Amino acid sequence: MTIWRQIADDIAEDVRAGRLSDGARLPAYADLADSYGVAVGTVKRAVLELRREGIVTVVVGRGTFISE
Repeated sequence: MTIWRQIADDIAEDVRAGRLSDGARLPAYADLADSYGVAVGTVKRAVLELRREGIVTVVVGRGTFISE
């Protein structure tokens, strides 16, 4: 499994488990990258997949939010 897929799965699991609720804002890409020890591009790829799956919504200039 690729690291971006693991990050996406971790976030999706947090949503399913209720640790992240509808409308919650995800940390900044740089902060997520630091916590996983990966490049920002890896986090961006994970978020792209989460968007495709309908789990998150990205609002330019505001952040990434759990879809309601």
